[in-house]
Amino acid sequence: MHILIIGAGGMVGRKLATTLGRSGSLDGHRITRMTLADLATPPVPSGVVAPVEALAVDISESGGAQTLAAYRADVIFHLAAIVSGEAERNFELGYRVNLDGTRALLEAIRREGMRETYVPRFVFSSSIAVYGSPFPDPIPDDYVLAPLTSYGVQKAISELLLADYSRRGFVDGIGIRLPTIVIRPGAPNAAASGFFSGILREPLAGQRAVLPVEETVKHWLASPRSAVSFLIHAATLDTSALGVRRTLTMPGLAATVADQIDALRRVAGPEAAELIDRRRDEVIEGIVAGWPKSFTPERATQLGFTAETSVDELIEVYLAEDAPGASRGD
Repeated sequence: MHILIIGAGGMVGRKLATTLGRSGSLDGHRITRMTLADLATPPVPSGVVAPVEALAVDISESGGAQTLAAYRADVIFHLAAIVSGEAERNFELGYRVNLDGTRALLEAIRREGMRETYVPRFVFSSSIAVYGSPFPDPIPDDYVLAPLTSYGVQKAISELLLADYSRRGFVDGIGIRLPTIVIRPGAPNAAASGFFSGILREPLAGQRAVLPVEETVKHWLASPRSAVSFLIHAATLDTSALGVRRTLTMPGLAATVADQIDALRRVAGPEAAELIDRRRDEVIEGIVAGWPKSFTPERATQLGFTAETSVDELIEVYLAEDAPGASRGD
């Protein structure tokens, strides 16, 4: 089996590559080759048991998607994206990468299949940003998609493309709407959701963190470990169970900022919580106000997807795998 990970330089992509590379198999099939692609050449994880090629490719540039489709990988993980905050600030870049790049990739795969039969499993990383207020709390699986950010619109359109290209038999696609990933290791990124990780990660390291929203803000969260598990399960799932609705909302936990701070106190003491500086940011507040708070992901749960059930578990995963000095999973 040949595995292609697009966006392999990102946090989730690196962890996915490490997990698959070290296991050496997917769904009982031996992984004989892995290709890792990103804008900059992604790192090759240590301990992999199959040959790995890492390359720099931009799927939004002419020829980039065709280059990757020509590898004819059996399973393609499409994780490449401009994150939410950056997509809102840079309108053209967000659409070029998140939408045009996805369409170019799907079209390149279709054209590759015209030469010789080729229908790969295509796992697409979507987002709960496809939902926009007003919405119920929790949101059911069949609720309307009405995003209020450019990033959410780009993901929602890509979900429709995935469904249509799957319906026509060009790919065997499955999309997973990821919760906000907490706690993200390393330096903060440009995502508007970054503070959900920052208010835990930085205080756990004895550093100050900025909270730009009220403590009553509630959101849908899952760990990096769960994100990798979602992707692998999606790659092995019998997609006949999906019907025409090819994208699933992933399980997670609904937690307020106050819930996060309470968990931080339990794990690291009250002094850690004192390292959080409340500094309102109206732009971030406006973006987050349009995001969903919780879900009832019945379809995904019935199909075997699982996630954490408390903020304490999110912190435990971070301390075990991603905190400085931890036994890393990437």
